[in-house]
Amino acid sequence: MSQILAITNQKGGVGKTTTAVNLAASLVATRRKVLLIDLDPQGNATMGSGVDKHDLERSMYDVLVANCSAAQARVQGLEAGYDVLPANGDLTAAEVELMSVAQREQRLRQALKVLSAEYDYILIDCPPSLNMLTLNALVAADGVLIPMQCEYYALEGLSALLQTITSIQSGPNPALQVTGIIRTMYDPRNSLTGDVSDQLNQHFGDKLFTSVIPRNVRLAEAPSYGLPVIKYDKQSKGALAYLALAGELNRRVKSDSSQKVSA
Repeated sequence: MSQILAITNQKGGVGKTTTAVNLAASLVATRRKVLLIDLDPQGNATMGSGVDKHDLERSMYDVLVANCSAAQARVQGLEAGYDVLPANGDLTAAEVELMSVAQREQRLRQALKVLSAEYDYILIDCPPSLNMLTLNALVAADGVLIPMQCEYYALEGLSALLQTITSIQSGPNPALQVTGIIRTMYDPRNSLTGDVSDQLNQHFGDKLFTSVIPRNVRLAEAPSYGLPVIKYDKQSKGALAYLALAGELNRRVKSDSSQKVSA
């Protein structure tokens, strides 16, 4: 069975989509089969994977509200190396339409049941808010990856997200876990970066990934070419950082699986 991971943070601009696209490509480089789900109506993860959001026959809107199967809606990100369940502006309407649907928070979980055995990882790029789309992701997921910048307001946002995860654990998805926290746009020259990193390490310990994602021009440029950075400039600091993160994630997932088996 695949490991389904929601990549989310209620604060915008923290590198969430950048992480979704580049972690997906880096996991493929470690010989894992990956599906990337775009749950953000902006469709940035779709475009960043080389899929034109303006030219979709089916999208996540159809999967969530129009009884289209996930297998019918997925497309191959030929350049990126992984499969994509794409999104565009149509997804905005899905949130409104889901409000009148029975078991509306379970729609994504149900849709993925048929597909999950085909992949090692299913990564879900969530919108930067706690809405019905994010709720669907958290109910469907085994774990949560939280990208965040090392700044003061990011800590406030993290606290709110952890409260949300706790509420999901006590309701529709008791098995949901925080897989890890990823420090993005990392600048070691900034004293605040060090201070926030220390606080994160103190409070979250081994939930904090050792790998950090630096500020990197190549990371910023790659989406305009519809490519993950590993396909755009595989020697860049950004590409190497996401490869390191993919390796660390693989080890963490393997360790967690071993512990569950032994228990």
